[in-house]
Amino acid sequence: MYAMLSTIETDRLSQGDSVNLSVAFPLRRYIEEGAAEAMLGGRRHAITMRGTACMALSLLDTYGAAPYDSYPAEGVNYDALARGVNAMARRSQSLSHLRRQVGDMLDSRMGALPQRVYMLHAQYSFGEFARSVYAQDYQALTSFTHHPFGRRVVLELPDNHRRDSFLNVPLDTLMHAIDRALDQGYAVCWEGDISEPGFSFSRGVATLPHSPRYDQQLRQRWFERRQTTDDHCMCIIGRAHDRQGRPYYIAKNSWGTDNPFGGMMYISRDYIRMKTIAIVINNETCHIRL
Repeated sequence: MYAMLSTIETDRLSQGDSVNLSVAFPLRRYIEEGAAEAMLGGRRHAITMRGTACMALSLLDTYGAAPYDSYPAEGVNYDALARGVNAMARRSQSLSHLRRQVGDMLDSRMGALPQRVYMLHAQYSFGEFARSVYAQDYQALTSFTHHPFGRRVVLELPDNHRRDSFLNVPLDTLMHAIDRALDQGYAVCWEGDISEPGFSFSRGVATLPHSPRYDQQLRQRWFERRQTTDDHCMCIIGRAHDRQGRPYYIAKNSWGTDNPFGGMMYISRDYIRMKTIAIVINNETCHIRL
């Protein structure tokens, strides 16, 4: 959620606009939506706070958005909220009663939702505000060979609760899409694996051992063997090189600022090639030729 909203905010900055989006608003809507599924579907549909970057876009499409100042909800433990709602859902005998209970609890922990939002002396509904800053301008891409290239596919990810789809493209096309977006001043929402020993937030880097074999086939093998998993999202904002000339991508993370780069991560190009599950980029940069 944080990375996708950060990507939208960064893209707005590149267009000369500034917006600070509320993370709490879509997360609250997600919990409210999940309460009914948790009650009617049982433990198999219990709320989990894990998700994909596409899930954030889907929530914005469905429920709209709010600026941070309209719904800040600081210091919320969302995992604890989800556990509380799941417990309510297991005990509840009435959907309407459950919705009232959940609404009261979320009001208590997060604050009541405003009826409308205000920004720059203008008044918006949540949907109007979302369209003013986002307008469904994004495309999700992935690259795996067990699906045909050139088609939208539903990736088999544990966190793809809404069965969102991704355009499946060859690996070199995916990498070109990242570079093209950055060249044009846009951010890239990155979703991928952070379980490798070379990923270190404390050092601010993510690397793989040097190898000439980092290709589509090895990438697929790692995914099928669950050596590449859907762990985390970050917002890629630029590129850099180390002293040996090796290329890196610069990414904003959501884990605070306590590393040598103020919380930024420097991710090697090989790491991005092999450990990306998906990216989300602005449609203005997405001119895919297959």
